Amino acid sequence: MPLDQKLAQLAEDLGIIDDLQERLSVVVDRAKRRPPLPAAERTDEHRIRGCISAAWLVGEVRDGVCAFRVDADSPLVRGLLGLLADFYTGATPAEIAACELDPLDTLDLARHLSPTRVNGLRSARARIREFARLAT
Repeated sequence: MPLDQKLAQLAEDLGIIDDLQERLSVVVDRAKRRPPLPAAERTDEHRIRGCISAAWLVGEVRDGVCAFRVDADSPLVRGLLGLLADFYTGATPAEIAACELDPLDTLDLARHLSPTRVNGLRSARARIREFARLAT
């Protein structure tokens, strides 16, 4: 599914929840089902800089599409990173590199976060796009 359609589907799914705190709770609950990164991948190489919580991002290309796995010490950050990872997973490197969409802004999830949290999430999105650019 193209990223713009994927974002429209996410907006539809989360848009039925009017309250931002409830929407964030859903994102955190979804992240609880994600397996944690193994200790061997919780390395400095995979660490997301600029995030107030310890957070990691691992990307790979399989069969021509990207797959991302994330983890974080903070449940909220883990949830938001998981949403980013799910959004970009399954897209080709070229599609991600060309994508200007910011799912967290579009879904209005970053509005009430602290500036340092927003900075860390933007850093994660930039790392995903840089990974894709290097993989093209």
